[in-house]
Amino acid sequence: MDWLDEVRWDAQGLVPVIAQEVGSNDVLMFAFMNREALARTAELGEAVYFSRSRNRLWHKGEESGHIQKVHEMRLDCDNDVVLLKVEQQGHTPGIACHTGRHSCFFQLYKNGAWHTVEPVLKDPERIYDK
Repeated sequence: MDWLDEVRWDAQGLVPVIAQEVGSNDVLMFAFMNREALARTAELGEAVYFSRSRNRLWHKGEESGHIQKVHEMRLDCDNDVVLLKVEQQGHTPGIACHTGRHSCFFQLYKNGAWHTVEPVLKDPERIYDK
């Protein structure tokens, strides 16, 4: 059996993916992959996701330079979630979020409201400035 056949793809042919930073174990982001994106990730050793908004493959860092070098790919016990252990490249400290922050999970719920608890490391306008 092909290793890709072991993944439980949803009705749209996608699987949820969590990107976690090697070393710190910070959860950097959540995205989706289709079969081709997962195969390309394994082939390249860099994260390739499926962008639902653009309806196409998205090589992380293709515009920003913030590439995710993949150290490990793991599949959960139900075979329906992929965990990538990555090294976030392109900036020190690593920027995974399009808002210019280290992690997409920068909002903390406390006392009935969401609070921003991580700083912007690079202005998003400068990240995508050509």
